[in-house]
Amino acid sequence: MSTTFMESPSLMFTSESVTEGHPDKICDQLSDAVLDACLA
Repeated sequence: MSTTFMESPSLMFTSESVTEGHPDKICDQLSDAVLDACLA
């Protein structure tokens, strides 16, 4: 017996936020710059 998403008894929502200067933010900016350079 399977339960669909809409039939599930509860929903858990999570999110993640990083602050300015966090290594993840810096990596995102770097990867965006590399992608922009490749697409240009």
